[in-house]
Amino acid sequence: MTSPATASALDFADVTILLAEGDDVAVATRDLTGGTVLRGAPAGDVTVGSNVARGHKVALRAIADGDPVRKYGQVIGRATAPIRAGAHVHAHNLGMDDGEREIEVGVDRRPTVPATERRTFEGYRRSDGTWGTRNYIGIVTSVNCSASTARMIADQFRGPVLDAYPHVDGVVALTHDTGCGLVPTSEGAQVTRRTLQGYASHPNMAGLLVLGLGCEMLPAATILDGVTLRDDLPVTTLTIQDTGGIRATVRAGVAAIESMLPRVEALRRETAPASALVLGTNCGGSDGYSGITANPALGFASDLLIAQGGRSALAETPEVYGAEHLLLRRAVSQEVADALVARLRWWEKYAEAGGGTLDNNPSPGNKAGGLTTILEKSLGAVAKSGSSELVAVREYAEKIDLPGLTFMDTPGYDPVSVTGLVAGGATVVVFTTGRGSVLGCKPSPSIKIATNTETYERMREDMDLNAGRIVDGTASLEDVGREIFEKILAVASGEQTVSEELDLGSDEFVPWQLGTVT
Repeated sequence: MTSPATASALDFADVTILLAEGDDVAVATRDLTGGTVLRGAPAGDVTVGSNVARGHKVALRAIADGDPVRKYGQVIGRATAPIRAGAHVHAHNLGMDDGEREIEVGVDRRPTVPATERRTFEGYRRSDGTWGTRNYIGIVTSVNCSASTARMIADQFRGPVLDAYPHVDGVVALTHDTGCGLVPTSEGAQVTRRTLQGYASHPNMAGLLVLGLGCEMLPAATILDGVTLRDDLPVTTLTIQDTGGIRATVRAGVAAIESMLPRVEALRRETAPASALVLGTNCGGSDGYSGITANPALGFASDLLIAQGGRSALAETPEVYGAEHLLLRRAVSQEVADALVARLRWWEKYAEAGGGTLDNNPSPGNKAGGLTTILEKSLGAVAKSGSSELVAVREYAEKIDLPGLTFMDTPGYDPVSVTGLVAGGATVVVFTTGRGSVLGCKPSPSIKIATNTETYERMREDMDLNAGRIVDGTASLEDVGREIFEKILAVASGEQTVSEELDLGSDEFVPWQLGTVT
């Protein structure tokens, strides 16, 4: 932990970051002690009123009660009390701004300029033209009642048993808490089915076992209805009741997977165009640095992939609320813009029905890291999308099927959001974190990027890259963005992430549960 500054005079540029000209606040890059004079602040020297932790906001000028407060050149809330210059600006004096934001569609469209250098990765060619970055055998469960049996089957392939199959990344049991008690035609049942189908047909799946109980409302035999499966994907379907119980099903499931292993092992990586990659972006445990370092650097990497003809997806609808105007300005059509606005209106009603508002989204960890309102959090979160045109809006777990930037409607809860992205086809996930998330997501690798050097050093065994160097002054945003892009290509080619080294990702399969359960 950086030691607090002594009560003295410090150069403003050395200890804070001003994100846009005219901002009312700056972000502290080290702990500041009350009484410290910040020399050279935009409106003149400022004396820090009370201790301000790194990542938190300090006022650059006096702000009247009720006045808007700007960061990133955008309004992040309104003062709930008079704020003196040098004061700590946070939840005690900053609240939500519910005013209408100006909406313009397509005015910031910038057609992607194709990359002059065509990049490649080493992936698994699939018979339907897609490319996988991993070679998993998946056990997709139709209902929670088959979850324990699925885990028992997968457990038989842990440890040295797969040593003879070095080109098989593992056997993953995808278990969940639903599948029965649902109205089959309801939104909740359709979302569950779509999620399971997305995983079953995922390019990173090289073999598939579908496992059910036998009497559930989403029967195992119907999970794959309407899905065009690849010719090169071996599939077996079992139900516990028809097979003779748990023990008999475990034996049958193990035998089915053992029969798949030689076929999966025979697959080899080949050179593939970077355009074949599908990138899922997510953030969790965000802090005051997320929108300054890791998120915009990831946005830069996303733009590089899109320039190659690849696909990238932004998610977490509650965490673009208040910053949606920045996405709408890049929408390729009114139809795309209307689809995004429709999802936001749905979320307003959804939150209201639950007795809350979308400003409830910032977590205690977010606030401890310096974020105050959902507007502030969203402005930083949207930075993950870079500057590319918004070509599509997709509902949860729908296919990310167009080159360019897609927005997927997901909750902000990380495992649920990433599950939707992977179901939509993301073959690599990049996850930014300020406080220190440890999320993995089989069958797709999860690259975790720390927003600040302190978190990276403290949790080095759980982080893949350190974007805090941007604030430290040892790397530019573009430097880190290019490093992320190179890491995406390396991981897509088989380099393990720290999450994979720890074998994380099975328990983080968490489909979004909606609708009535009877």
